[in-house]
Amino acid sequence: MSIPNRERPLSPAAAPAAPAAVVRPSVLRDYVTLTKPEITFLVTISALAGFLLGSPGALDAWTLAFTLVGVALASAGGCVLNHYLERGLDGEMRRTMDRPLPAGRVSPNAAAAFGSLLVMAGVGLLCPLTNPLTGVMAAVTVALYLFVYTPLKRKTTWNTLVGTVPGALPALGGWTAATGDLGAGGWAIFAILAVWQMPHFLSLAWMYRKDYGRARYAMLPVVEPTGRTTAAQTLFFTALLIPVGLTPCMAGVAGWLYAAGALALGGAFLVPALAFHRTRSVADARRVLKASIYYIPALVGLIVLDRLFYFGF
Repeated sequence: MSIPNRERPLSPAAAPAAPAAVVRPSVLRDYVTLTKPEITFLVTISALAGFLLGSPGALDAWTLAFTLVGVALASAGGCVLNHYLERGLDGEMRRTMDRPLPAGRVSPNAAAAFGSLLVMAGVGLLCPLTNPLTGVMAAVTVALYLFVYTPLKRKTTWNTLVGTVPGALPALGGWTAATGDLGAGGWAIFAILAVWQMPHFLSLAWMYRKDYGRARYAMLPVVEPTGRTTAAQTLFFTALLIPVGLTPCMAGVAGWLYAAGALALGGAFLVPALAFHRTRSVADARRVLKASIYYIPALVGLIVLDRLFYFGF
């Protein structure tokens, strides 16, 4: 007797395909994710800004290339090692629980080895091919990020302010790669990046305050859930960015074209910060975050235009 159609077992060819949602992401994509490409990009172009400010004459193309590659490798490696250190906490937050380590797609040992290799490659490239000072600064940046800022995130709300130091050092590193020393122009771009990070991270922390609370991070929006201080600090540092953005002109490494653009850019950034201060809404916090993401590439563009106008390439 033949089996009725409804009871026949399906052949492998006729079996329904697995849902797309359960298809395992590629290994390459997971490793790229570990490097936090968006952060690495911002770090690298901040180093480009420092290098351009430190090169009023003809650009040394090879030194610039080695600088950008070395900074990108060191930054990517630091981000991978940050994923490694925070893998348990990432598993407690909805925003991060599907990252490669908490989801189990990449082993902790593999991530630690990959991150260490990237950092060593970056520092190893910078020391001989740019100068030792830039290599040392890259190593210090990674160390501060991993062993000072990362643990402070669970201990004190001051972690965000402390984190501005490793976040801004790559811009100063770009300057030292071009000049070989720590000059006023380098500290100017360092100050811009340090101030810029406060509204960037505070707006992000407000958007994901519930997630940070689940992982017991001592972020300001978690400790003070009303958001009054978060919004006030966001507005203060965004407004402070306007005069600080002019410090390259005061240091004599940028001209009026940069100054005019920096004022306009700072004013545009201030608009969503004012709205967030008034409403404390997630939507306005997201607008602050987006404005902060656009700010750094736009600032680099201004430096390039200013350089073209005054020096040419």
